[in-house]
Amino acid sequence: MGEGAGKGAGRGADEWATSAVVRCPVCLREHAYTATVLPCACGAPLAPPLLADAPPVLLTRRSWSDEWVTVRCASCGRQGEWPRPELGCSCGTVLRLAVRPVADPAGPRPPAHIPLPRTAATPRPAFRPMPIRTAVDVVSTAARYLEWLGFREIAQPQRRPASGIDLHGPGLIAAVEATTRPAALRDIECLWLHGMNSAAVCVFFSLSGYADDARTRADALAVPLFALDLTGVPQPVNGPADELVSTGAAQT
Repeated sequence: MGEGAGKGAGRGADEWATSAVVRCPVCLREHAYTATVLPCACGAPLAPPLLADAPPVLLTRRSWSDEWVTVRCASCGRQGEWPRPELGCSCGTVLRLAVRPVADPAGPRPPAHIPLPRTAATPRPAFRPMPIRTAVDVVSTAARYLEWLGFREIAQPQRRPASGIDLHGPGLIAAVEATTRPAALRDIECLWLHGMNSAAVCVFFSLSGYADDARTRADALAVPLFALDLTGVPQPVNGPADELVSTGAAQT
C-alpha cells in the first residue's frame, strides 16, 4: 500500500489512527481517507479510531445494524454509536474500514439514570402542565416543555413531515410519538441522524413509552427521552434527559 500503509504495518495490532491510505482491492487505486469528526455529547471532537493493519472489507450488501460502530470519547468516557467508516472508490466499489473495538473499562461503573441537581444559569419556575386529551395536546405539551427548558422559537409543521420531526427551533429538533405505540429503535436512530446532519440537539417525547432496545440505543447516542402521561407532565426516562432538565437549553 502507500507510505501511510507502511507506517500502519509497523504498529501493534491494537494501534489506530483517524486517517489512513486505503487501497481498493478491485482496481488497486490508493485513496487517502480521514474519518469524519463529530461532536460528542460533551462537546469534544470524536472520530472512529481506524485499525491501521486491518484491510478494508468490500461492501456488497447493507443492513441497518451494520451501519454503526461503538466509539468511546477519550474526554468524558461516554460510549456512543457512530456511522461506520466507508470509502467509495471511483471504480464503483464501496469499502468498509475496520475500527478498533471498544473494550469495557476496568473498575465499577456508576449506576445509570441518576437525577442530576439543577444547574441552569437562570432558575426556572415549576412547569405548569395542562391535561392531554388529543394527539394535538401531546405535541403542544412537548413544545411548551421545550420552551420551559429554555429553547426558543419552537415551531410545528402544519402536517407531520416524512422525517418525523414534529418540532424544531434554533439548534433543536424533536419527535413526538402521540399514539399508543411505544417509540421504536428506528424512531430514535432516525431522529439522531437528523440531529447529527443539522448539528442540532434532538429530543424525543412519547405518550406510550419506549421499546427496550430504543431506550438502550438512546442512551448510547445520548438522546434525551421523555415520557408523557394524560396529566401533561413530561418525565425524563434516561440519563441524557435528566442532564437536559438539570442544565437547561443554554448549556446543551
